[in-house]
Amino acid sequence: MLESMGALTGSPWIYAVVALSVLLDVFLPVLPSGVLVIAAATAVAAGSTTVAGTASATNAAEQVSQVPSLLTLILCAASASVLGDLVAYRLAWRGGERLDRAIARSRRLTSAQERLGAALARGGGILVIIARFAPAGRSVVSLGAGAAHRNVKDFLPWSALAGVAWAGYSVGLGYFGGQWLGASWVGTAVSVLALFAAGALAAYVMRRPAAEAAARTAAPAPATTAS
Repeated sequence: MLESMGALTGSPWIYAVVALSVLLDVFLPVLPSGVLVIAAATAVAAGSTTVAGTASATNAAEQVSQVPSLLTLILCAASASVLGDLVAYRLAWRGGERLDRAIARSRRLTSAQERLGAALARGGGILVIIARFAPAGRSVVSLGAGAAHRNVKDFLPWSALAGVAWAGYSVGLGYFGGQWLGASWVGTAVSVLALFAAGALAAYVMRRPAAEAAARTAAPAPATTAS
């Protein structure tokens, strides 16, 4: 897989494939967009490692030329992430009663919608960034923000930060994993596990406020004593 990805990295098609995967990920969370980004970055690491083992000035120049590929990969993944968020946001905004009923039937969407609204009202949207790493969290937050008719000026900057953070983290995992562990399936596997670990942590952080709220609701009211 890494050999094929390395060949694809040398052509502009890698950026189109990454962008399309990340864009559709908001509607089809099962797409392995993060794995694809990591594999592409690992392939770049493989190319730079090979070049670093040679001493010619021409090959050294080729090594330097690898850096814009990483930056382009980050920019491509982040831009597609933000664009996908906006498309989901707009579709949910115009979704009408059918989508509203679907969201109302989903505790996960309803809870995220309420927490996102509270976070944006306080002038902070860190939940948007955390949700970008959680499985399907991006879909939940984008659809919830659109269905609740949140101001796009409040949502878009946090979506952009989330896209850049996720893309930078994923590319960094693939590249440095390939540099430190070798551009092989071992380096890719460890990088993917690190991405999944971040997703599990983000999912836990997102679920914790809901669990605490449910616990407070279920707790019996303190008994009052008659005076």
